[in-house]
Amino acid sequence: MVEFAFTAVPPAVPVLAVALLLPLLSRRVGHALGALTAAAVMAWSYLVPAGAHLSDVAFLGFDAVLFNVDPFSRLMGTIFGLIGAAAVVYSYYSGAENIQTAYALTYVGSSLGAVFAGDWLTLIFFWELMAVTSTLLVWHHGGEAVRAGFRYALLHGIGGSLLMAAIVWHYVEVGTFLFASVPGGPATAGITAGLPAAMAALGIGINVGFIGLHAWLPDTYPRPHVAASVFLCVYTTKTGVYGMYRAFPEGHVWIAYMGGAMAVFGALFALFQNDMRRLLSYHIQSQVGYMVAGVGIGGALAQAGAFAHVFNHILYKGLLFMTAGVVVYRTGRENLMKLGGLSRQMPITATAFTVAALSIAGFPGFNGFVSKGIVISASHYDFHGVVHFGGHTGLGWLLLIGGVGTFMSFIKFGYYAFFHGEYDGDVADANAGQSVAMVAVAALCVVFGLVPGALFGLLPFDVTDGAVVSHVYHTYTVSHIAEGVALAAAGLVGFFATKKPLSKLGRVPDVDAVYAPLSFYGTRGLVRGVTETYAAVDRAAVAVATAAMATARDPRRLTGRLPADTTEIGLDAEEGHVPMDTTVGTSVLILTLVAALALVVLFA
Repeated sequence: MVEFAFTAVPPAVPVLAVALLLPLLSRRVGHALGALTAAAVMAWSYLVPAGAHLSDVAFLGFDAVLFNVDPFSRLMGTIFGLIGAAAVVYSYYSGAENIQTAYALTYVGSSLGAVFAGDWLTLIFFWELMAVTSTLLVWHHGGEAVRAGFRYALLHGIGGSLLMAAIVWHYVEVGTFLFASVPGGPATAGITAGLPAAMAALGIGINVGFIGLHAWLPDTYPRPHVAASVFLCVYTTKTGVYGMYRAFPEGHVWIAYMGGAMAVFGALFALFQNDMRRLLSYHIQSQVGYMVAGVGIGGALAQAGAFAHVFNHILYKGLLFMTAGVVVYRTGRENLMKLGGLSRQMPITATAFTVAALSIAGFPGFNGFVSKGIVISASHYDFHGVVHFGGHTGLGWLLLIGGVGTFMSFIKFGYYAFFHGEYDGDVADANAGQSVAMVAVAALCVVFGLVPGALFGLLPFDVTDGAVVSHVYHTYTVSHIAEGVALAAAGLVGFFATKKPLSKLGRVPDVDAVYAPLSFYGTRGLVRGVTETYAAVDRAAVAVATAAMATARDPRRLTGRLPADTTEIGLDAEEGHVPMDTTVGTSVLILTLVAALALVVLFA
C-alpha cells in the first residue's frame, strides 16, 4: 500500500497541480503549499522504490514509461525538490507574486517530468514544456526580460527541435522510444550513433551551454525578478546534463573536451563581468563544464563525479543567486563597481556568499571540493587515449585552469561587493525568510563538504568501492588538499595581478554580439525581401493582365498602325445573330482559350 502511494503518480503531477492552484490562493497560503509540495517531492524521490512505474501506458499512441526511478533520476528528483522548497521560501520573502511562483513551479514540475521519464518521447515532451514554462517565468518580469526571453525561447526551440529530430531518427532505427534500462527497451543504450547522436549533442548542448551555443544564459538570467533567477539557475542546465548522460551513457571524447573548454571559457568571461548575475551566469556554464566533462569521460567514477557536481552545484549556485538577489533587493544595484563594504551592514548575506564562493571554487571543507575532485581524478585515471603531461591529461589541465579562474572571479565578486570600500548609504541585511533560506542551503554546502559520505550515498555509483570504480576515490588526501589550496593561492595572486586592468575593462563582446544583430537584420532583410519581391511580382502580373485585356479589346494599342479588321462572322444581324468583329486581339484570345482547353483535355 505504501509502495503504491509512492509509485501511483509521478512527482511532477502534484507540483504542476499546485502551480495551477497557486494564483487562486493568498500569497502566504500559496507559497506555503508550494514549499511543502517541493519538500515532499524531495522525500518522495529519495524513498520511492527503483523501477519502471506507470509503464503499462501509451503516450501519443506509443509505449511509454511515465515514472522511471534509477539512481540518476533519484538524485535529480531529490535535489530538485530540496532547492525548489528553498527557492519558494526565498520567493515569498523577496516579494514575488503568486503568478510568478506559479510559473516557477510549472518549470520545476516540467523538469521533474523530464528526469523521471523512462522513454525519449516523455522526456522530449517535458523538455519542451520546460522551455515554455521557463520562458513565461522570464517574461513575467517585463522590461528587458521580454526581449531576452524571446531570444531564450528561440534558441531553446532550435535545441528542442534538434533533439526531437534525433529522437525520431533513433525510433526509426530501434523501433521504440523506451530507454534501454526499462523492460522492453532496446539492447543498446543511448541515442543511435552517427547523425542522430550529433543532433542530440547539439540540441542538448544548447541547454548545457556548449561554447558558441551558450550566450542565452548570461543574456537571460540577469533580467527577471531576483527570485526567478534562483529557479532558472538550477533546472534547465542540470536537466540538460541528465539528458546528455541518457544520450551518451558511455561518454564521448569530444563531449569531454567540450566540458573542459566550457570550464575555462565560462570562468574567463565571468572574470570580465561587473554585473553580479551576469558573472554568476557565466559560472553556470563553467561549472556545468565539469559535469559535461564527467559525462564525456564515461565510466563509473566520472559519471558519479558528474552527478555529484550536479547535486553540489545546485546548492551553491542557488545560494549565490540568493545572495546576489538580496543585494539587488536591498540596494537596487547590479553593478559590483557601485557597491562595496556591504559585509559590515549585511553580515548574514556576506557569510552566506563566502560559503557559496568557497564551495563553487572547490576549497577544502566545502562541497564543491568533493565533487570537483572526483571529476578531476576521473580525467586522470579513466580518460584514455590522450597525452599525459605534468601528471594530468590535457582535459585535467583544462579543469584545473577553470578552477583558478573560478577563484579569481569570486574573489573579485566578494572584494567589490562585500569587503572593499564602503557603501554610500544605509542598507539592511536579508530579512528573516531570506536568511532562513540562505543559511539552510549554506549549512548543506558545509555538511556535504565535511561529510562527503553523506553525498556518496546519493550517487549512482559508490566511488569508495574498488569493485565499482576503476580507482577508489578518497576526498581528503594530502595531494587533494594541496591541490585545492594551490588553486586558491593561484586565484588570489591572479586576481590582484589583474585587478587594475580588469577594472578598466569595458563590456567584452561574446558570440551573441555577432549572431544577435546578424539574425535580427538578416531575418528582417529576408522578410522584407520576400514581401517586396511578392509585391513586385504582383504589380508586374497585374500590369501584364491589364495590358493583355486592353490589347484584346483594341489591338491598335499593340500595333499602333494596323487598321482594325471588322469582318463579320456568322449570319446577318437581321436574322437574330449579333456579328463579331474579328480583330487581331480577338483572334489571339480565341487561340489562347482553345490552346488552354486542349491542354486541360490532354492532361486530364
